[in-house]
Amino acid sequence: MKRCDKPVRTLRLRLKDKHAKVLAEMARAVNMVWNYSNELSMKVLERERRFIGSAELQRYLNGASKEGLAVGSAVFQQVADEYVTRRVQHKKRRLAWRKSTGSRRSLGWIPFKKRSLVYRNGQIQFQGKILSLWDSYGLKDYSLGAGSISEDARGRWYLNVAVEVEQRPLSTGKTDLGIDLGLKEFASFSDESIENIEAQRFYRDLEPKLAIAQRANRKDRAKAIHAKIANRRKDFLHKLSTDLVNRYGAIFVGNVSAPALAKTTMAKSVMDAGWGMFRTMLQYKGDDAGTWYDEPDEAFSTQDCNVCHARTGPKGLSGLGIREWTCSSCGTVHHRDRNSAKNILAAGRRRLAVGITVSSGR
Repeated sequence: MKRCDKPVRTLRLRLKDKHAKVLAEMARAVNMVWNYSNELSMKVLERERRFIGSAELQRYLNGASKEGLAVGSAVFQQVADEYVTRRVQHKKRRLAWRKSTGSRRSLGWIPFKKRSLVYRNGQIQFQGKILSLWDSYGLKDYSLGAGSISEDARGRWYLNVAVEVEQRPLSTGKTDLGIDLGLKEFASFSDESIENIEAQRFYRDLEPKLAIAQRANRKDRAKAIHAKIANRRKDFLHKLSTDLVNRYGAIFVGNVSAPALAKTTMAKSVMDAGWGMFRTMLQYKGDDAGTWYDEPDEAFSTQDCNVCHARTGPKGLSGLGIREWTCSSCGTVHHRDRNSAKNILAAGRRRLAVGITVSSGR
């Protein structure tokens, strides 16, 4: 199996607040171009019964930079590309309008191509403006690619830029780890030398304070609480994922579908857990640390005995509450989630042995 020569990662860095006014003006220009693209696309569809492509759309935007807008042609071209890409992706005749004012204002977004951004002396040069930022990654060590500048709900601006990172050789001599993700226990591990991790309550703990702020119509307070919830979740997941990729040579996580469970009555708990974010962190940090990452099928992992492989575990809805069970074939006593993690580890090793292409692109 081959690994990608240089994986691409998106770095997110906060820009200084003093640039907010300039960036907001750029974002309004982007919204204008997006809405123009939306309107033109609909007119072409109505008159000619076809969808306009990005190259043709860009021709209609020629000269727009001379109209006094805060961004230039390179950004216009990227907006047109992005518009067509999203229209095809979502299979829609028309996309939502981007609003620059009002209570439902769209958060600022300014896409850019690789050639539009230059890093120099701890600052970035973009559209003729010098923007200062907190450079927590050391951008001078990277070749900067395309990306965007975006605004969050509290009016803070961030640079999101794609970079190529060096990929270490796969680790040797380290043990492998299987992980079963859940809602009662966030993560259960095949390695019995480490404790399973209880589900965290990032949202639930602050839900009463959030409800008070929302009832009082204190929007800024509500946004700050939402940001605190997100930051606590990211901090926990970053620390855990970093620790795991540094300790293990291969990590296998069950392919439980968070989007599917988010449509059930367990939606709040699923979204609070951050399974998708955790798996993404393991994947890109594994590239840096030389750790193999894969998501094998976890079907029947809670029912199969990891010792004799007989399917004697608890089944159906009635069995969901059973946390420990004894295999009727070999007599082994199992912790439900720990057994599942061991089965996920075995499934991952089987995939690795036969050379199946895995989700991380390695």
